[in-house]
Amino acid sequence: MTVTTESTSSHPLFSKHEKTLRQALDTIWRRGYWSAYPESPSPRVYGETAAADGKAAFEAYLGADFPLDQPGDRVATERSPFGIPLDVRYPHTDPDTLVARASGALPAWRDAGVDARVGACLEILARLHEHIFELANAVQFTTGQAFVMAFQAGGANALDRGLEAVAYAYAAMTRHPATAYWEKPAGKRPPLTMTKTFHVVPRGVALLVGCNTFPTWNGYPGLFASLATGNPVIVKPHPGAVLPLAVTVRYARQVLAEQGFDPDLVQLAVEAPGEGVASALATRPEVRIVDFTGSTAYGDWLEANARQALVYTEKAGVNTILVDSTDDFAGMCANIAFSLTLYSGQMCTTPQNILVPEGGVDTDQGHRSLAEVAAGIAAAVGKLTGDAARGVELTGAIVNDGVLDRLAEAADLGEPVLDSRTVEHPAFPDAVVRTPLIRQLTAADGDTYGREWFGPIAFVVATASTTESLAVFEHVVGERGALTASVYSTAEPVLDAAERAALTVGVHLSANLTDGVYVNQSAAFSDFHATGANPAANACLTDDAYVAGRFRVVQSRRPV
Repeated sequence: MTVTTESTSSHPLFSKHEKTLRQALDTIWRRGYWSAYPESPSPRVYGETAAADGKAAFEAYLGADFPLDQPGDRVATERSPFGIPLDVRYPHTDPDTLVARASGALPAWRDAGVDARVGACLEILARLHEHIFELANAVQFTTGQAFVMAFQAGGANALDRGLEAVAYAYAAMTRHPATAYWEKPAGKRPPLTMTKTFHVVPRGVALLVGCNTFPTWNGYPGLFASLATGNPVIVKPHPGAVLPLAVTVRYARQVLAEQGFDPDLVQLAVEAPGEGVASALATRPEVRIVDFTGSTAYGDWLEANARQALVYTEKAGVNTILVDSTDDFAGMCANIAFSLTLYSGQMCTTPQNILVPEGGVDTDQGHRSLAEVAAGIAAAVGKLTGDAARGVELTGAIVNDGVLDRLAEAADLGEPVLDSRTVEHPAFPDAVVRTPLIRQLTAADGDTYGREWFGPIAFVVATASTTESLAVFEHVVGERGALTASVYSTAEPVLDAAERAALTVGVHLSANLTDGVYVNQSAAFSDFHATGANPAANACLTDDAYVAGRFRVVQSRRPV
């Protein structure tokens, strides 16, 4: 039997970016460190004028009609956490038009083949990288992230996650041959011979429902996984963070049009306040894929009601740290404090519950009581946030009023460890900035710490022992889910028990982080984000299962 792959000659864009794709595929296999897009915004990396040019491009959007060639009236819904006026007006295209245009663009995109689609996706990523400072400003001023974080997480790391999805999609689509010659012996008669062709067929129109806090980092995997596998994508941003995904759609459409493809393969779906466009689109029969990041309530609704679609959700979880013992008490406290402070805890991976035995823990500084462990973490947070000019570059700003409401509610719970403070931002006087709040609870307070408190809110939970800590961890994460977990211990049996517990409830575990790696950070090509194995998410960014369902293989065969 002879076989051939998708095509005998690569598409020009595939050839242009093939080296990058091959490196991504190799790194996914090895699970080592690699990044295609430098995460330092230094002029030495991007050039002397890149930052100013990107900022100017961002500012040109403000108070104006966003340059996107889609029909409809205009709508503006964003409010910057930094207090600057945005008033960007986006085309308000009705769902019927979006779905019709996406459906019309599908056949030619499907027939273009794997190499052409993957090449175009890689070119879109390259084009976005050319505009990374513009993208970073859009992320910063809609989400409240500090600039460096917006550049790294919302720019370079998001692009890496998009590339990772393209690489997984390419591997899945080329795992089987495109054509094969089949021959079966038939005794004294001539053999039976056939040619067989195996077509990669997309599921249909895909819908990406973006989130308020990480619109690109959480959005790019689904966007590029769907597009590479042949599915047109309707991008529905969160009303509070439209601009980052609008910029993405703009440059994606630009690349597609330049290559002779229908730009309606990628469209923006902006909603007026209270309109509910996501629900209307998600339940359309033409929509066959839905990607969502956000609240558990809406994620559950999508899973229950978008029955015609393959639904990928990342929802709320209760991320947990177990403290048993440590040989670097200062490092442990500093590491936990950084994770609590970064972007004011507004990350789906930020730890919330810190489980500590009520009798204290053994450390390199001697035995430390529960109160001393809590105080050590609080002091480390205070050190990071004490100076406003430096602190705001970690905390960023509060993304919406819901976070402030939870912060006010949590301030009356349990016993005080560290109060949240209002901070005046040195550069943006109208920014809404709060430092982390830490309260102390007991293991009996499960109704409180057993649900997610999204924002700069953490609980030190006193347990009877490490054994009870493990039991609390398994119960809460098993019931509510989590995206991250962490353990500190100098005892191998405890580390092993924590790993077994993490396997039981399907959550990624980090052990004894004390230096430059933090539990709420995830590296593309090496770290999996979420598992799909607990209630916090039904999918993983990114693995084979995340891409394989977005297409089907349809064969045709003919006798020779």
